[in-house]
Amino acid sequence: MIGLDTSILVAHAIAEHPRHEASRQWLDEEIASNRTFAITSGILAEFIHIVTDGRRFETPLAMSDALDRAEYWSEAREVTLLAADDGVNALWLKWLADFRLGRKRLLDTLIAATWHGAGVSEICTLNPRDFTVFEVFLIHGLAAEESGP
Repeated sequence: MIGLDTSILVAHAIAEHPRHEASRQWLDEEIASNRTFAITSGILAEFIHIVTDGRRFETPLAMSDALDRAEYWSEAREVTLLAADDGVNALWLKWLADFRLGRKRLLDTLIAATWHGAGVSEICTLNPRDFTVFEVFLIHGLAAEESGP
């Protein structure tokens, strides 16, 4: 199972995103290979927030379209929607302290702790630097030289 970061879902959904085609192609290939994916409610919330933001995109999604896509990803047969439990919450707080991460790293750290708590060891992101600090994931970065929204 591969953890899908918000950045991949955003690039997949927004045609004007510079990594749109790369993310669509990668996901299509992984689905054809019967790969499964792990996301969290935090990823879906961040996805909706980003794809509806008119300051980020000339043509953002309407809220109803963003909600439809979030629902699709949460119910897709290839996707497991992970929840944080007590162990994940403890790891999240530990990682924030151990790695001296600040307020801008709260959600990424919670997502990483949730993946790790569920046994996810591979992730795909457009922002590998957000997750390398944890040293527990094999990271598939579709755009190591670029950063996505």
